[in-house]
Amino acid sequence: NSTKIDLTLKLDKEDISDEVRLIFSEIESIFGMIPNLFKTSAHFPPLLKANWDKVKAVMIGGNLSRKAKETIAVVVSNDNSCQYCVGAHSMVLKTIGVTDKALEEIHNMDLAEAGFNEKEIALILFAQKANSNPNRIPDSEFQKLINLGATEPEIVEALGVMELFTAFNKFVDSLEIAMDF
Repeated sequence: NSTKIDLTLKLDKEDISDEVRLIFSEIESIFGMIPNLFKTSAHFPPLLKANWDKVKAVMIGGNLSRKAKETIAVVVSNDNSCQYCVGAHSMVLKTIGVTDKALEEIHNMDLAEAGFNEKEIALILFAQKANSNPNRIPDSEFQKLINLGATEPEIVEALGVMELFTAFNKFVDSLEIAMDF
């Protein structure tokens, strides 16, 4: 018997502001739907706006491949036990052309077999380490990234994806937001 309330915002058009309606329209144009994460964030429109702006900047913009960023989202979310985000971003990986076999290899952390190059693998593993133990990353890890050709903006971008999903994982799991995909 769960005592949690379903905080997923119901989409009664007359009950949402023009700002929320506009953001929902953008989200739907990208995802083909409005995920429950965003519907729930809409209870506090400044959070919805901030989250959506960050998703656009970090996940849609930037220099890293969408596949690498979605993989960071899956790896971090898996480590944080957030099934909502693992499921959602595994689905995104499939929609951008990742095969079932490659997705299985991502889940098994066989990143070379999933088609990533050495630099991408190092960035994904770096983001994973930063999620699990940020105070224990030796300088040699940073040097390895530089030696593989990772730029400072790419390193920060990978960490930005990790940071975004660490926050989403905690938000989604704290509110037990229902899967909607």
